[in-house]
Amino acid sequence: MRRIRLAKSLTQEKVAEYAELHKNYISSVERGERNISICNIERIARALGVPMAELLSPPPPQE
Repeated sequence: MRRIRLAKSLTQEKVAEYAELHKNYISSVERGERNISICNIERIARALGVPMAELLSPPPPQE
């Protein structure tokens, strides 16, 4: 999620605003401190403008 957010030049605050979630929630999800519900995955994916599957996929290998 963080990689996608940064690639789109979005702050955690903006993602939280677009997803209608608290910024602390977004931060804790990025740090892996929460078990995120499917509903919130959908909200975050919509806020980032990506399919839900992209949030669940492993990052591409680095060269």
